[in-house]
Amino acid sequence: MGLQELLSTYGDMYVQALLVTWRMTAIAFAGAMLLALLVTVARVSPIKPLRKLGDLYVQIFRNIPGVSLLIICVYALPHLKVVLDYGVCVILTTTLVASAFGSENFMSGINTIGVGQVEAARSLGLSFGQILRQVVIPQALRSAVLPMTNLLIAVMLTTALGSQVPLDPPELTGLVSYINTRSVGGILAFFISAIGYAGTAFAIGIVGNQIDKRVRILR
Repeated sequence: MGLQELLSTYGDMYVQALLVTWRMTAIAFAGAMLLALLVTVARVSPIKPLRKLGDLYVQIFRNIPGVSLLIICVYALPHLKVVLDYGVCVILTTTLVASAFGSENFMSGINTIGVGQVEAARSLGLSFGQILRQVVIPQALRSAVLPMTNLLIAVMLTTALGSQVPLDPPELTGLVSYINTRSVGGILAFFISAIGYAGTAFAIGIVGNQIDKRVRILR
């Protein structure tokens, strides 16, 4: 099947698959950012059990392959009477994995903050929560823009796990499998999907660099 025939036959499905990939990426990244922030707060908490729990969370989900976690969500959770939609399983898997790496990015940002700033905040009588909200988290977010940009791209690529389950409509990689089971799309089918991923990643990188230039902390 040639490129023109492939696009004329499946062009609309490629657009839809790209939109599905974007939607899953946005939801998973938003969830990962929120969860990563909560885990990071636990990891810097003065309460030792919370710190241990946060570190354990990161170690677990940073080291579990995404496919293995997806299999657990799809096939193991129903035995616990928890049945989730395939799309939700993919988003949940991506969120859990990405949040572990996101917490590491936040911790790297926190480590760039001088101890003197925290001590000064304590001397002013600020509580732990106030120090986090007013001193630590704002600077950590600004320092983590580029790492989080890379994480966003990684989240987008991880949504390709959707090809392992019957999503309807499929995402980009799942669409390639759909095409090749019904016709001979060959390498062109993969090439078109790759363009969708690469173009999106390129746009994310440009936006991330621009944001970083605006909020970067000069030291």
